Amino acid sequence: MPRPKHQLRLIHALPILALIALTRGTDSQTSVAATQSASPYRVAVDEVILTFHASDIHNLPINDLKLEELTLLDNNKPPHKILAFESLQNHPIRAGILIDTSQSMERHLHNDRAISTQYAQRGLRQQTDQAFIMDFGYASKITQPWTSDPAALTAAIRSVVAGRENPLGGTALFDTIYRACFYEFGKLDHSASGNFILLFSDGEDNASHTSLNEVVDICQHTNTAIYAFRPAPESGYSSGPKTLEDLTSQTGGRLFFDDDSEEQIYNNLRTIEADLRNQYRLIYKPAELNHDGSFHRIELRTPPRVNSISIRSGYYGPAH
Repeated sequence: MPRPKHQLRLIHALPILALIALTRGTDSQTSVAATQSASPYRVAVDEVILTFHASDIHNLPINDLKLEELTLLDNNKPPHKILAFESLQNHPIRAGILIDTSQSMERHLHNDRAISTQYAQRGLRQQTDQAFIMDFGYASKITQPWTSDPAALTAAIRSVVAGRENPLGGTALFDTIYRACFYEFGKLDHSASGNFILLFSDGEDNASHTSLNEVVDICQHTNTAIYAFRPAPESGYSSGPKTLEDLTSQTGGRLFFDDDSEEQIYNNLRTIEADLRNQYRLIYKPAELNHDGSFHRIELRTPPRVNSISIRSGYYGPAH
């Protein structure tokens, strides 16, 4: 294994994170690249894939944007060449439901099970969608492999108990997300589905060997967004909220509170579905891409009829 609020509203002209197909040095990352090469979308080294969702002032999806309505900047420079632009609607969804059962999340587990059960029973379409269940603390375990059966998913969610994956104490959040992306989403045809992790956590990590940047990188490779539900903030300093903000914004997801009203939770889950089933894909060659591993900020400017976009914040260039 390699080393390894309420709803945040993203307004148009914010930066996006790209999925970039780049050759990596380690065995695991090479395997991910090999999985991508089997996809119908064969993306060369130094080509960037962006996916994003656009909505109007009523929070309804906008699915008729034209390329000429958009202005794209990569590190403040227009791309060398736009290779493809398309609207993707009603894509099948592939979801990983990751539930933090460490000690700090014990009293929030009831709410998290209720939200994830609601998604499994109402959000997934049995004919097209699939999900898996994974609970974690110091260690992680898949309690239900990929399935389209809401009854099986619900049973797995109900079986999740506090402390089961904490033989040594602590929380390995980054390691868990990395494993989910590499071993589960890494097996998929990334062009054929809307992929996301539904994460329930306070964002605390004190046991991982994987860094935030490595997690963002594997999410890029597997085209997996992170949508997180977190507890309301408590007194005292915690790095968890900032960690979750970084994970969601840099992978194209959103951040919610797990103790919102039932109506707000329902609306949050509908927002996730709208994001994933109504997307655009844009593939381009950057004007300048030095092989130094540096982070590229992307800015996408949209027409006034777009009120908000669900986007990613940039991408890491090749390291060598």
